[in-house]
Amino acid sequence: MNKSPPSRRRGAPTIHDVATYAGVSRMTVSRVINGEDRVKPETRRLVDAAIRALNYAPNPAARSLAGASVLRIGLLSRIPSAAYLGEFLIGALDRCSQINSQLIVRRNEPGADEEEAAEMLIGARLDGVILPPPLADAPRLIERLIDAGIALVATGSVRSASDMASIGIDDRGAAREMTRHLIKLGHRRIAFISGLPNHASTGLRLAGYRDALEEAGLPVDESMIAHGTYGYQSGLTAAEHLLLLDKRPTAIFASNDDMAAAAVATAHRHRLDVPADLSVCGFDDTPVATTIWPELTTIRQPVAAMADGAVTILADLIAAKRAGTAASVPHRLLDFELIRRQSDGPPRYLDR
Repeated sequence: MNKSPPSRRRGAPTIHDVATYAGVSRMTVSRVINGEDRVKPETRRLVDAAIRALNYAPNPAARSLAGASVLRIGLLSRIPSAAYLGEFLIGALDRCSQINSQLIVRRNEPGADEEEAAEMLIGARLDGVILPPPLADAPRLIERLIDAGIALVATGSVRSASDMASIGIDDRGAAREMTRHLIKLGHRRIAFISGLPNHASTGLRLAGYRDALEEAGLPVDESMIAHGTYGYQSGLTAAEHLLLLDKRPTAIFASNDDMAAAAVATAHRHRLDVPADLSVCGFDDTPVATTIWPELTTIRQPVAAMADGAVTILADLIAAKRAGTAASVPHRLLDFELIRRQSDGPPRYLDR
């Protein structure tokens, strides 16, 4: 009986998809891809058929690294949002499985010494390291890892002026688009909940919010800007502050979905209807956006694809280094999308 390809997959097919489709192990798929002899002809035909059916394309870096020692890629994380981290890990693990690499994840707590973190990563004998924010902006950590010859890629925001590879979206442009959207709905009192100040994305998203207000001829009211930490609890505190203002906002735009979800919960506690009394929008489109009610209007950031791309960039840089060839430092800009759901709408009473 003929199998049909899986109807729902996130991103490109993986080596796990090929193995499942062919009914073999991932190691067998890897052996077929790398042209090893220890595969029965019938099994090879099954794997080849699965590759064609799924349109699976191994990373070119994986081929150049075949036969070399297993790639060891580190992920140093201080990501406060569990939903964001989960999406990120899915993307990184998926790509690592395709190129037969190990992903070594290390947690770096706020306030931890950067130099100690660098020595820990160096001691793990890593070939490359992924640095999500805010560690992508930790100069001592970065300098020590570069001195140790470890390939690096920053994620979250593109740093085109940097000599360190990066992958991310246009945070400022995305925040500008969401704020414009709220303005078009008729909102004039739009509050903003920012994130941690040591994240590059925090300043960029706040700048995008300011841009949209200014281009619409609306004043930037500093009392409408509350500061969070990207965590749910901080969103509760920030939203509570905003909703107790003498002239409360008609819309809240939070820098991530966790804080937006907290703003919805706070609105409900104040007996406000979302979106009739208060529109709430988020950023990232993590699973929490569709697990609360009403579901969040948000900016879809391709978190899993970003992690996938970070691993790909590292594999390419490491392959070039092993081959003794010069490699350009890539800065990949990914697309974002405004996803409209049920948490936003025109204000009940238009401001004049």
